[in-house]
Amino acid sequence: MKLAGRVSQVTPSITLAIAAKAKAMKADGIDVCSFSAGEPDYDSPAHVKAAAQKALDDGKTKYGPASGEPKLREAIARKLKTDNGLDYKAENVIVTNGGKHSLFNLILALIESGDEVIIPAPYWLSYPEMVTLADGVSVIVSTDASTGYKITPDQLRKSITPKTKLLILNSPSNPTGMVYTPDEIKAIAEIVVEKDIFVVSDEIYEKILYDGAKHVSIGSLGEEIFARTIISNGFAKAYSMTGWRIGYLAGPLDLIKATITIQSHSTSNVCTFAQYGAIAALEGSQDCVEEMRQAFAQRRQVMLERLNAISGLTCIKPDGAFYLFPDISKTGLKSLDFCNALLEKEQVAVIPGIAFGADDNIRLSYATDMATIEKGMDRLERFVKGVIG
Repeated sequence: MKLAGRVSQVTPSITLAIAAKAKAMKADGIDVCSFSAGEPDYDSPAHVKAAAQKALDDGKTKYGPASGEPKLREAIARKLKTDNGLDYKAENVIVTNGGKHSLFNLILALIESGDEVIIPAPYWLSYPEMVTLADGVSVIVSTDASTGYKITPDQLRKSITPKTKLLILNSPSNPTGMVYTPDEIKAIAEIVVEKDIFVVSDEIYEKILYDGAKHVSIGSLGEEIFARTIISNGFAKAYSMTGWRIGYLAGPLDLIKATITIQSHSTSNVCTFAQYGAIAALEGSQDCVEEMRQAFAQRRQVMLERLNAISGLTCIKPDGAFYLFPDISKTGLKSLDFCNALLEKEQVAVIPGIAFGADDNIRLSYATDMATIEKGMDRLERFVKGVIG
């Protein structure tokens, strides 16, 4: 069978592949310590599940609007106003099949052949693949630990060309966990306005912050930047609703209408009764969010201290999300070889940094229990000692 050429241009997800391999080993009875999953280990909140169950009992099982249930779009708009200082109406919001789908809709609606999209590296691995599928050009801007793995205003300015259409900004970041400060966000906003490009702010980890770090939504800094901003977010991380597949996109009305058209011919509406769970997540108690955040903060501290005590590894302290992104360059191994050997020899699953555009790093998720963290760090330390000698 001759497949479309675009398929060969897209790289399969390394994160999903390693997570699948670790699950298969566990199914075979092997004791695997997995730090690969990008999802909380908590169950979805009880009041969210109850709302979805009630929607099922009430017969909310039919087709809905492709743009999302009106009550959910209104709730999202209120959330964006209250939490983020973004003055969107419900019509400026589309409900999507997860945060990933919101970004795919955006890229497909905005990017044409040859358009350039600036992506700071390390990046979430699906960003450049989406740009490729839209026949755009990913302009990867490498960052390192010296700037907290964040793009600088000078780097951004030098990367913009007449073909630049979009900047992808992710704060808190997957995979680094780093958060742009208010001053850093302001400096980026000034350049976006000056150069008249768009920015999509991926804010899926906005609720998971530590040590007083503050999340600032770039579109809240003034009318000019607001007009050039698109917000991508969802319920997966803050509410442990990864399997529900509910995300959203908010932005200029013409763009949102275009994404609704695209969605109407692809997935149509998001699962109807699940959307009522999302309404409950936004309008109900937020104690569940804080409970998880506090647990993640404790786990982060333990894993970070253990990592930095291993000779040959270094890791800067992240301000958000639930990932650590240590530098493994002193081991002499590149990330894929490191991860494969670690899984085979010590049964510890981590994600190679090459998936995120950083081959001298690995990503570890601490969205797991403390006992697994302690055991996994023992194994990782033993593995690194065996490599370095």
